[in-house]
Amino acid sequence: MTINELRKIMPWIEDYFSSFAIDPLQFGNKKLEELGSILGEDYFIEQGSSSLTFIDGFFLFMEQARALQQGSGFTVESLSVLPGHNKNGEKEAFSVDLKKGEVTAIVGPTGSGKSRLLADIESLAQEDTPTGRKILIDGRSPGDEERFSTEGRFIAQLSQNMNFVMDLSVEEFLTMHAESRMVDEISYIVKKIYDTANILAGEPFSRETPVTELSGGQSRALMIADTALLSPAPVVLIDEIENAGVDKIRSLELLISNNKIVLISTHDPLLALSADQRLVIQNGGISKLLKTTPDEKKYLKSLKKIDSKLTLIRNQLRRGEEIDFRDPLA
Repeated sequence: MTINELRKIMPWIEDYFSSFAIDPLQFGNKKLEELGSILGEDYFIEQGSSSLTFIDGFFLFMEQARALQQGSGFTVESLSVLPGHNKNGEKEAFSVDLKKGEVTAIVGPTGSGKSRLLADIESLAQEDTPTGRKILIDGRSPGDEERFSTEGRFIAQLSQNMNFVMDLSVEEFLTMHAESRMVDEISYIVKKIYDTANILAGEPFSRETPVTELSGGQSRALMIADTALLSPAPVVLIDEIENAGVDKIRSLELLISNNKIVLISTHDPLLALSADQRLVIQNGGISKLLKTTPDEKKYLKSLKKIDSKLTLIRNQLRRGEEIDFRDPLA
């Protein structure tokens, strides 16, 4: 195959040529293996490589890119959190299993250690964090590459503060991410993520809006939609979604529908009872694991009604409207 023929099938190979300062258009009618003799060995030595490394690396790059195009290539059925200890050094009493398609809420007082638990899971701790916890993937310990590699991460974390530093519009940001995932129909997935983010956000934004100008709620809504619809990460960690001004219930439903393991640190009773189970954190340690009961689920209807009224009032305040307090929670 000529380089032009390869580019038609796999346009993203231009990134590989660029890493060797080679313009594929200049050699479009040549075959890959001919570049070694055309450019000469001295050229590749100047690039800190060799012609053989260039050829072998190309095929490795193709395999890695194809795996990325198909997703992370890695599925996770469950994570297990093995006992560590609390701030007093007392051992946690039990392990916790987190399963695909389930939501686990992490509850407890401010400063109790909820974010620390999320950090332990995000880093796939192996008794090397302050809590001494150990995280297993499908019953096994993760390898160093799974823990420390910056590529192919299968855990996505959405923190309380989402700050963008890139000078890109929303559409440019989503397009760049979609291209990096080498998905088909990029314009379709970009539109889907954008439309979903606007449904989740309390305040709509346009595709042309610079990501650096998005509010906290808009940023969080954009990243939730992006994580649910584009990211292959099967595990999602969220720190206090209720503080971001997004539609929290729809956000959870969206993540669950994509069959991910979801953990959310929260003070919100609506979110806590919407989860399948909740971990109670006290003094830096896991003290209880509570399964959400049928009776608790019944209260959700009342809580959702109250929450929708509060959301309505909040939006009216944002729009500068007067609030009718005669019976705001009826």
